[in-house]
Amino acid sequence: MKESISLFLKGAAMGAANVIPGVSGGTVAFITGIYERLINAIKRVDSAGVKLLLKRDFRGFAERIDFWFLFWLGLGVVVSVLTLASVLKYLFEHHETYVWAFFFGLILASIYSVGKQVKKWCLGPIVGFLVGASIAIGVALLKPGAENTSTWYLMICGVVAMASMIIPGLSGSFVLLLLGNYQLIMIESVSGLKSLDKDAILTLIPVGIGAVLGLLLLSRALAWVFKNHHDLAVALLTGFVAGSLLIIWPWKTKLTETFEAAGKVKEKVIGYEWFFPGPELSNWLAIAVMLVGFVIVWLMEKSGASNSE
Repeated sequence: MKESISLFLKGAAMGAANVIPGVSGGTVAFITGIYERLINAIKRVDSAGVKLLLKRDFRGFAERIDFWFLFWLGLGVVVSVLTLASVLKYLFEHHETYVWAFFFGLILASIYSVGKQVKKWCLGPIVGFLVGASIAIGVALLKPGAENTSTWYLMICGVVAMASMIIPGLSGSFVLLLLGNYQLIMIESVSGLKSLDKDAILTLIPVGIGAVLGLLLLSRALAWVFKNHHDLAVALLTGFVAGSLLIIWPWKTKLTETFEAAGKVKEKVIGYEWFFPGPELSNWLAIAVMLVGFVIVWLMEKSGASNSE
């Protein structure tokens, strides 16, 4: 029971991270010591698992895919996403700097947590770290696209967003922002799902199909990389985490433009201008919030280390 509660809370933390543009649920999984177990569990959802289901060997199927691990973790993610979408919408509208500061502290602390899993820092892992950081920074500097409600595009959003959700340091929500569909999927559709809004459901179905495909394909690739090139993989992911700090720097000004869609005037973010904070009290409070996020990761790391012993 204790492990179930722990997995549910870690899933909830992953779900919360995935709702925030710039924060990766994969980072939470990585620093809490469940990342490789998660990847391997997802990888086992294959033809052999399907054969067990067709034979009605439910116990064998559950053991193969580590079902209860995925169940409690997934339940935490789903509950968190459904409950936090509206809450985070409010917080972003009224306390945006504090939200960014909190997650900046989380990500900053996680760099050491993930980096120390490299057994030996030599040329290969160092290059991997630099490549990962460069990719994440490059993503941060990209300009978001326009909203697109085509079924095929929504499926692509699902594939790419899920892929980035399970790669530490790359945010699925931020990728949706770049693809132009963050507002449509994570705010309007997820919030509308709770009231069983038809348009929200029709939007999320192709996104969900794409997400499942992305998850199954990427989990196999990541499992192979971890098995054959562990240090390089971890260093690359550490670079992703470090580079993502630029995306979630709390003190930035949005560059926006308005456009018309479906008879409505909408606004989208096309980039940011970053700056350093002044001596105002609000900025000191933001730094305090940042420290809270840092301490939470430190505590989560200790919890993950204890569970792995």
